[in-house]
Amino acid sequence: MAKAIPEFDKRKYMQLAIDVMKDSIAEVRKDGKVSPKVGAVLVFPDGTTKAAFRGELREGDHAEYTLIERKGIGDKLDECILFGTLEPCVERNLPKKGCCRRVSNARIKTMYIGIEDPDPTVAGEGIRYLEECGITVKMFDRDLQKVIEQENDAFLKQAKDRAKHAKLKETVVTLKQPVDQTDVSSFSDEALNKFISQAKLTEYTINTPEFNKYLVEIGAMAVDEKGVGARPTGMGLLLFGKNPRARYKQAVLKASVNYGGGSIEVNDFDQALVLVPALVDEWLRKVLPTSKDTSSFQRKDVPNFPIEVLREAIVNALVHRDYAIEGARSSLEIDNDKIVVKSPGVPMASITLEQLNTFKAPSISRNAIITYVFSLMDYVEERGFGMETLKTMNEKYALPLPEYTFQEPFLTLTFARDMDSLPRVSVHHVALQQLNDEELTGYEFIKSKEVVSRKDYEEHFKFEKDAKGGSKKAERHLKKMVDLDLIKRDGSGPSTRYIVIPT
Repeated sequence: MAKAIPEFDKRKYMQLAIDVMKDSIAEVRKDGKVSPKVGAVLVFPDGTTKAAFRGELREGDHAEYTLIERKGIGDKLDECILFGTLEPCVERNLPKKGCCRRVSNARIKTMYIGIEDPDPTVAGEGIRYLEECGITVKMFDRDLQKVIEQENDAFLKQAKDRAKHAKLKETVVTLKQPVDQTDVSSFSDEALNKFISQAKLTEYTINTPEFNKYLVEIGAMAVDEKGVGARPTGMGLLLFGKNPRARYKQAVLKASVNYGGGSIEVNDFDQALVLVPALVDEWLRKVLPTSKDTSSFQRKDVPNFPIEVLREAIVNALVHRDYAIEGARSSLEIDNDKIVVKSPGVPMASITLEQLNTFKAPSISRNAIITYVFSLMDYVEERGFGMETLKTMNEKYALPLPEYTFQEPFLTLTFARDMDSLPRVSVHHVALQQLNDEELTGYEFIKSKEVVSRKDYEEHFKFEKDAKGGSKKAERHLKKMVDLDLIKRDGSGPSTRYIVIPT
């Protein structure tokens, strides 16, 4: 077992890898292919580090190769933790070895990866290779991923373009294989036309050879082993099928509203996935209570709960669920206290509940084909969970932040309808019921910031200060939350910080 690294601060080493990455030396290529900027950092058990960037010692050399084979030669690395800003490659032209193999050969047991490499020669295979070798893979926090993406904008654009026009790799996963007894007529014309229109694929028309070829390229259709024509894949039927649930019983979002007094309204959304977001949006506007918006001359009804936030959560449930779990359905449950979105499937190994509940979940997708199609239609960020939308709920709408929990087989996201209902629905309900309204509002403010000082707290709520320049009320609030294990102190004196204890 690897020794614990003293005072391990993962973000410190993530940032160090990014700083090193920025020194990368571009490889000059005749084909115009842009090389990525990559930084890698080895953290040794005693807390010391070694770092390398792409092209540091020789043009074109990968950062992991430079770090492990050149700078780390002779070092014992099996107790080190590796941080790399880009998913490592799996295969390279002989006699070169892929960086994944160098990592596994070094017996490194944990690697933090910045972003996935969208190039079709990698595209998640590096992460899969490492995990199959028993290596624990974790992803950088989303805000740091954005820095990497910005620095690699040209590379990522080229890699995504290569992925768009390359045939997706063959896989044993059933949903990516052609489905027997289907053909292009199994697709819904309405769904295909919506896809073309919303994704602005103006060069295509449905039921033409050119468009069918495009569907093959993105993985919605595939040629079978005998090479006889192209048929819809399972993913294609989920996305565009006339009746996806006829083939896949799990392909449904089951929605319900409990109005109280025994009045319940239900709806099953089992259409092609590309049609579902708009249908759910329309349904939510009908079932959620409204108030009058008088910000303009024309008064209009607006839902009392932000539809755009629910849309983000529901789309995530559709995109990231594990469709291999046949006995579980995605669901949307609404009552007077809460709105609950359930999605079958344990979070991927590189995503933790802590990252979800601090809204720093890294950008990685279980269903690349669905994510790609939804990104073209502007339903989702192509490589993200839309965490910013959820994190702004307190600041933008004065609503509690939602909470993620997992109980086999469902990843559940729970929204309190308002601050009054939060102590009844939160996983911290026992502690929260001991806070008054002011303290509850204060706790949600700290959650939205993650870390605050007493001064931050005082100034945000404009508490009256005493002769010593502080606020006794702020001090009482913070002490009470600490005593209830909702937050914890870090440091002492004026530099004390108060940090949320993750769900």
